Amino acid sequence: MTTLNRSTSWWSQAIAFCRESLSDNDIDFTRGPIGRALGLLAIPMMLEMSMESVFAVVDIAFVSRLGTDAIAAVGITEALVTVLYAVSIGLGTGVTAMVSRRIGAKDRNGAASVAGQAIWIGGLAAVIIGVLGASFARDLLLLMGASDGVINQGSGYTAVLLGGSASIMYLFLLNAAFRGAGDAAVALRSLWLANGINIILDPCLIFGLGPFPELGVTGAAIATTIGRGVGVIYQLFFLFGGRGRLKFRFRHLRIATALIRRMLIISAGGIGQFLIATASWVLLMRIVAFYGSGPIAAYTIALRLIEFALLPAWGLGNAAATLVGQNLGAQLPERAESSAWRAAKYNAVFMCVVGLLMLLAAPHIAALFSTEPDVLRYGTSCLRILGIGYPMYAVGMIMIQSLNGAGDTVTPSILNLLCFWLLQIPLAFFLAETSGLGPNGVFVAIVVSESLLTVLSSLVFRHGRWKTQIA
Repeated sequence: MTTLNRSTSWWSQAIAFCRESLSDNDIDFTRGPIGRALGLLAIPMMLEMSMESVFAVVDIAFVSRLGTDAIAAVGITEALVTVLYAVSIGLGTGVTAMVSRRIGAKDRNGAASVAGQAIWIGGLAAVIIGVLGASFARDLLLLMGASDGVINQGSGYTAVLLGGSASIMYLFLLNAAFRGAGDAAVALRSLWLANGINIILDPCLIFGLGPFPELGVTGAAIATTIGRGVGVIYQLFFLFGGRGRLKFRFRHLRIATALIRRMLIISAGGIGQFLIATASWVLLMRIVAFYGSGPIAAYTIALRLIEFALLPAWGLGNAAATLVGQNLGAQLPERAESSAWRAAKYNAVFMCVVGLLMLLAAPHIAALFSTEPDVLRYGTSCLRILGIGYPMYAVGMIMIQSLNGAGDTVTPSILNLLCFWLLQIPLAFFLAETSGLGPNGVFVAIVVSESLLTVLSSLVFRHGRWKTQIA
């Protein structure tokens, strides 16, 4: 009876803790147990990143019914859209670092001003990317090595996703501000709303259900853009309502050149590191494209599934970044460091479990998305090879995010350049073409380069120069 009562009590406490983490609160994360602070931030952030990956998984689940060319079109487009993600996440890195630092220093007015400048910067970037992307969609697919069938079927998908870049840009930027402030539950709710709409509209617009037109692959892009757009509207409603830690008012939209300059300096490193990483993924897709639509489709499916597994872990990294920034703002550098190492430990355990599941269930997972022999064969190989490196990815992403949270975005950029451009791309080409491994050589190169990134970023973080970084 005592054991049963203890189990019930533990379960009740766990549920209460989860509810607290998902509710709006005004907790000071620079005080109290680090594990508790990390958990309260990590739960909504992990769920938030899972919600972001749901966009990709839902799209590919429906589009896969349209055939290999349709899957390849989505995969190549996603490789292009990752450049947009790089700019959005990079800008968001600067926003999170600056907002969290000011929240930790109890300067909520300054944190709201940072969010106001992010709105202007995000709008300008979205217009430039949107116009260029929509205008040159077919040319971009051709540049990526897409076949005529893929271009004809997927150019509309590419044009809509890139043309609607504002929905992606603001979803990332505003969520970065909420995360930095510690209002992670708001970011999560915006993605719940966006995903719910996308899940409903996807089959309707792809297959023409009911009164909706049958738009094929393009319908998936329209559904995703509408869903994200509604999510952004919710973010703006909450932000301008002045609730949460960001007490936002229209006066915070007043242009502050000093803040913009500082944000661009920090974000430049963030954009640089993600552009380096995503450009590497684009080039890896180009290498895989040498082997036809089958391997491209397999690579696309595998990456979507891997994103689904990694993004929750990336959410824990975001929690670490927020704690590092807020504790540095509160003049508590040792607590900031302890928070990062605690997050790395939790992430490694989580990703070990996920990696083991991926190794064991890879053929069954790949079979859920395609029955074509080439797609199954290469998809299974990709899932298994990349799954081996999950524990290393886990620690590496915490270290990189912690450096970013401190405002040191230049160091991760240098590490990415070394590990991805100077190692990953040449090694992938060598293993794929010279050693005869084919697409599997690309997957092996990813594991090797990501593992090196983990080792180097851990050494840099332990050195501690990030503790003196200005944000």
